[in-house]
This record gives sequence, C-alpha cells and structure tokens, in this order.
Amino acid sequence: MTADDLRQLGEELGLDVVGAAPAAPYEETERFIRERRERGLFGSMRFTMAQPEVSCHPESLLEGARTVVSAALCYYAPGPVPAPGEGRLPRYAWRDHYALLRERLDTLGRRLGGAYRVLVDANQHVDRAGAERAGVGFIGKNTMLITRTHGSWVVLGTLVTGAELEPTPALDAGCGSCTLCIDACPTGALRDAEPGVLDATRCLSYWTQTAGEIPDDVMDALEDRVYGCDICQDVCPWNRGVERRRASDPTPEDAEPVASLAHWLEADGARLVADLERLFVPRNDPRWLRRNALVAVGNGGDVSRELVVAYADDPEPVLRRAARRALGSIAARSPTREGRA
Repeated sequence: MTADDLRQLGEELGLDVVGAAPAAPYEETERFIRERRERGLFGSMRFTMAQPEVSCHPESLLEGARTVVSAALCYYAPGPVPAPGEGRLPRYAWRDHYALLRERLDTLGRRLGGAYRVLVDANQHVDRAGAERAGVGFIGKNTMLITRTHGSWVVLGTLVTGAELEPTPALDAGCGSCTLCIDACPTGALRDAEPGVLDATRCLSYWTQTAGEIPDDVMDALEDRVYGCDICQDVCPWNRGVERRRASDPTPEDAEPVASLAHWLEADGARLVADLERLFVPRNDPRWLRRNALVAVGNGGDVSRELVVAYADDPEPVLRRAARRALGSIAARSPTREGRA
C-alpha cells in the first residue's frame, strides 16, 4: 500500500491524519525516557515511562510486525466559559475520543488484512514517538505532538500490523523561535533552557491526576481547573487554524466541557468515578476528584458553604487542608455573610 493509498483510506475512515513507518525501536525516545526518569522529571507518573524496554519497541508488540501506522483524531470544539460553580476540564476530556479512535483503527486493521494490534492510550507504546516517525506531526516545545492541519488538538493512536506499507515522510515543520507555551506556563513546568522537556512535578495537569497533597503555588495556579490543563495549547500558533475553522461549530451534544463543583463534592464516590471513566483517577479513588473541586472553590468557585464544611474534619488530611483553605477563601470573599460565598 502506498502512502497516498493509506491517506485516502484514513480519510474514508474518519482519521484526520495518518502515516506509516517501519516497526523498529525508538532508540532516542528510550534514551530520553531513562535519562529524564533518573532526573525525577516524571514525578510518580508511570504510563509509557514505566517500561521503556516495551513501550519503545513496537517491533515486539506483534509477532511478525512490519509496520506501525500512527493516526491522529482532532478533538477541538468550542465550548462555554465555566460559570462560578463549575470547574474547567481540558478539551480532550469533554468526551471519549479515544474510544472513537480505537474503533476506527480497528476498522483500518481489518481493511489492511492479516494480523494487527490496536494501541490507543496504552502504556505499551509511546504514541508520540511513532506519530513523529510516521510524519503525522512533530514534537513541539510543549512536548505535544503537533500536526500541520489540526495543531496539537489531537488524540493519538497506533496500529501495529504485519502488512507492509510505504513509509510516509517526516513532517518538515517545527516551533522555530516561538516560546509562547514556555512563557505562558504559570509554574515553569516547561523548561526555557530545555525546549521540549517537561518537569511533570511542576505541571498543573500532573497534579490534578496525582494522589496526595498539591503544593500551595500549584493550587493557586490551577484557578478553576479540576482536571488537566490546556494553557500550552491555548497559546500555540499552530492551533489557530483549526480553532478558526471550528469556531462556529456547536459544542457536541455528548460533550461535558465543565464539571459541577457541587456534584463532585456531594455525589456518591463510586458513582462519580464510574461516570467519569474517561478520566484517569489515581486508583479510582474519588477523594482526588473531591480535592480538586475543593481547590477550585478555594480559588473562587461558588458552592454552598455547608458542602465545604463537611470536609473540614475529613479523615483524609489532604481533603481537610483543601477544605479549610476553601473556607478561608469563602470568608475572605464574603466575610459578613453566611451560606453561599
């Protein structure tokens, strides 16, 4: 199959960008992972960094693997600005785009014929490395995979197949001298001296998906974010094109662009986690979602004071601290009133 044939088939199946490369190790990526892990830049994250001897070796993921097909699916959609009682979610988490991409890659695998394996949001494969090699995009200074037509507003997936496909050329593009993402990061997680390197222990998105206590300055910088962060994508010039093209599109009916802070605080924990299955929640423990909601309240979120008081003496120290911080904020915003802040 030629690169043009693959591109046409990808368009037919609803894949926004698709490319192919030989199934071979990502030696440089494996070296980066090991070096950055030793420096502690991943924090407690595991994912594809836990076993680079697996995730950087697509040739070992399928017996007889010959080709790695990488695909990108754009998830950008306009959405509302969160109201005072709502928490902000990153665009990729508004709906389960991974499920859709997985389905389309499975169809592609069947169309190609023979043995194949689909990996989407899987710890066994570094999708960005495969996508860069296959010409789907380039790795930007914000560490995101950036495509020419849809910027970084994409989820990535991989098809490892025994079929032989013509390789697609690498994308001849880059960030140039632009440092908007580095400059915009409120905690300095993106390193000015090392473009393309992320210190996860300073990243807002990392802390919303990590168990335990969030540092004070990170809590302040989170503002109304209760999960993830889009700052480095919001400022990226490569994203302007798709944002303009889709500016007048309606928000998808099944999208959930915001979270109710009150709901996250008062809902049954098991049910809350189940309803948010598309999100990564450490050990599926609702405490960390509630912690994030309390942090947002402390940053100006509007919920019933009684909901926060209920956590002020919680057995979990992290929740107690976040609740008392929120109560102090409520009092400072409205010192003479009881009830709602």
